[in-house]
Parts: sequence; structure tokens; C-alpha cells
Amino acid sequence: MGIKITKKYLIFAITLFSLFGYSQTEVKNKIVDFGTLIPIESASIYVKNTTIGTVSNSDGKFILQVPQEFSNDTLIVSSIGYKSFKIPVSEFDNAADIYLEEDVASLDEIILIAKTRPKTGNEIVLKAIERLSENLPDSAYIQKGFLRHKERNKIEFKWLIESAITVYDSGYGSKSSDYLKINVDQMRKSYDLRDVDSVFSYVSYNNQNAKRRSRLKPKDVDRSKLKTSQLVKAIKWNDNRVNGLQNLFQGKLNLLRNSNDAKALFGEDILDKHQFELDTLLVDNDRKLYKIKISESTDFVGLDTKGIFNEGYVANGWLYIYYDNYAIKKIEYELVAASDAQKVRSKRLFDTQVNHKLVVTYIEYEDKMYPNYIYYETPKLVNVGFKTNEKVNDEEKERYNKEERYYYTVQEILFSEIILDKTVINMALQSDWDMDIFSPKPYNKNFWKNYNVLLESEEDEKLIQDLSQRASLFKD
Repeated sequence: MGIKITKKYLIFAITLFSLFGYSQTEVKNKIVDFGTLIPIESASIYVKNTTIGTVSNSDGKFILQVPQEFSNDTLIVSSIGYKSFKIPVSEFDNAADIYLEEDVASLDEIILIAKTRPKTGNEIVLKAIERLSENLPDSAYIQKGFLRHKERNKIEFKWLIESAITVYDSGYGSKSSDYLKINVDQMRKSYDLRDVDSVFSYVSYNNQNAKRRSRLKPKDVDRSKLKTSQLVKAIKWNDNRVNGLQNLFQGKLNLLRNSNDAKALFGEDILDKHQFELDTLLVDNDRKLYKIKISESTDFVGLDTKGIFNEGYVANGWLYIYYDNYAIKKIEYELVAASDAQKVRSKRLFDTQVNHKLVVTYIEYEDKMYPNYIYYETPKLVNVGFKTNEKVNDEEKERYNKEERYYYTVQEILFSEIILDKTVINMALQSDWDMDIFSPKPYNKNFWKNYNVLLESEEDEKLIQDLSQRASLFKD
């Protein structure tokens, strides 16, 4: 036991030393399209041959902390369809914008010479799926990352969480539901100013968890007779089933990692639910890649979510696949209501037909593709509407105002460190892992000094400042 404790403290000390023992070089700037002068969103900014990096926000801006030991290494700024910008970290100019020029390869030339290669979008995607076992990590690894969780209605932010997380994955060949672990290490911000009035969440929680068979309806529940603790418990349950990290990592929307699972979206019947059309050939950091359109096929897409009608969708989006090894670089994927039942449900409950929007980019490290950035957006049911023939007072009507009622959540994850050392991984697995991002944790100012985070857009920053001010007033 004494040896185990010593090792744990040794690893903890090493971690602290790596975090605080080295000075940092801060690089920050704005990335712009040379021809149009439009900011480039989701560009990759990273130190060559490392996993130290970030992505640009919707304003094209970014900020990155680079350990001093990498000051002489090359900083790369790249975006699909553009020529890369490369410069030593020590020579980077924080005062001058970065202009990227378009870089498009010739698709016609590639098709003419590629006699033995797949030529259609479907063939290329099937080849990429076949090569997942070679291109994705085949052994255990740990990733460190930053999570931002936002929930808002059409007017303002209602909830914000920012955390440092650790993800353990045993490799592509194993089931993520059995072996993938997530831990919330630290919390930077936690503002929750949602109104505790979700009768709908209470009814859903009761109907799925109560032992009795009778089912409640929202109209059967008198809000004034419910305890706040009952609503809080139901809301937390609803938060986890809709936005828990297990959904993002262990569920069907982890398209590549979980393609071996039964009924996977990118599994054996991928062409029954999706069709893929080759659009063009682009360039990413001097490498050619296919741009492939995702569209509907013969069957609807469904997520089989327990307790939620998550069926009846069609898929839209894009796949970006490297030409040389068929590794998938980026996924842009959304599920749109298509069945009659889902169209009605989505419009009535969410005021939108797009129910799930996912963006995942991957980074190549030691010849394997690791998740680098994840963006996930989904509408969230907070309250159901009311019928105009019902007798309701003005206060009740305000609760169901469209601007206030329709919520959606956004989760962004930036991974900035990959750990492959088996000794460190095995020691980490001996600790308790807790994936609950919704439980507040103490704030550690020193931890966040050198930790890479996602830079907010100017619009989001204003909304976050407003939320933090309202949170302060609420505490007072």
C-alpha cells in the first residue's frame, strides 16, 4: 500500500511540475482568409510533432500557451482548403493577423491516375471505415482536455460550465461502454441561473423511475405543490440523460470510435442510412484529402435513446478523408427530423428540425488519429407549451414565451495532451473516476494559469459576462 501511495504522490508531483515548473509562451492572434478577409473558424493551431494546440473561434481568434521547452519548435496554423502558415514559436508575432491563402487540388487529375483506387464517395467512405482499425489508436491512452458546456434560450445564457477533463480509452478494438472512462479534474466556471420550474422534467423523471404504473401528464401536476428539491433532482436527471458526457463518448454519435457496436451509425449498414457523394479534393497542411457530402439514404437514422423519441432523422454533413491513408480528418454531421412524427415533435417541442449537430476534428500523432476538437449542439426540452383555450394567467403565459421557452445546449471539448506511457496510465486507473460535469468543484486558480482553454467568441464573451454578473447578484 505504501508503494502505491508513493507512486501516486510522485505522479501528482510530476504533473504539478509540468504545469507550473515551466514558463509559458503565449501566442494569440486572428486568422483571416487572404482573399475575402473573412475570419476563419475552426482553424488548427498547434506545435509540430506534439499535441499542444487549439482551434480558432467564430471570430477567427485563438490563444495558446506553449511550454518554454518548445519555443524553438515550429508553430503550424492550418485549415482545410488553405495553405498552412508555419513559423518558430519564438518568432511568432502576436500583433499581426495571419492570412491564409486557398489551396485546392485537382480532383480530375487524381481520378484519372487512380485506376486501382475507389472513385465514388460511397467506395471511399467504406474504405475509410475498413481502415479504422489501422488509423485509430489500437492501445490504451489518456487525453487531457478542456470542456465548455453552455445552455441558453433565444435571449440569454442560462448555464455555463468550464472544466478540465481526463478521458481514458482502451483502444478502438474494445467497447467504449465497458472500458472508456471520463473524469472531471478541475472546474473553472460554474454559473447555473436556470429557473427551477421544469414541471416537464419532473413528469418525465416520475414516469421513468416511479414504481407505480400510472403515468403523469404535465397538466396533472400543480407546480405550487412540488418541493424545489423534487424539481432539482428531476432536472439533474434530465441534464445527465441529454448532456452527460457518456452520451458523447459512449453513444452512437461517437461515429468512428463506436463503429463496431451493434446498430452503429457508421456500422455494417452504413449505406442503408447514409449516402456519400465525392465533392472535391482539398489540401490540409500539404496533404490531399477528399471532401465528401453526407446525405440521406433509404432508412431513417435513429439513436435508440432510452426514454426519448430520438428516431426518424436523416443525416446531412461532410466528411474529410486523407487521400494517402484514408484516415478521417474531420466530420461535420447533423440529424434532421424527417419522419412525420419527428417533424411534428421537433417543431412543437424545440422550434427546430435540426436535433443533433456534431463536429469532430482529429489530429495525427505517432501515426494514429486522436480526437482533437468536438462540438456538439442539441435542443433541450425544458417546458412544454400551453393551449390557447386553457385558462392561464399572464405569469403562466410568460413562462411559455417562445423566446424564453426554447433552449439548446452546446458542448465543446479541446484536447491538448495525449498520454501513452503505460505506467502513468495504469496508475491513473487506480483512482476513482467521476464523469459528472454538473457537480460544482472548488476553484484552483494555480491550475488554470497554464492550462489551454478555448477562446470565447466576442458574442459569447458578452453573454458570459452578463451571466457572471447576474450570478454575482444572485449570490448577494
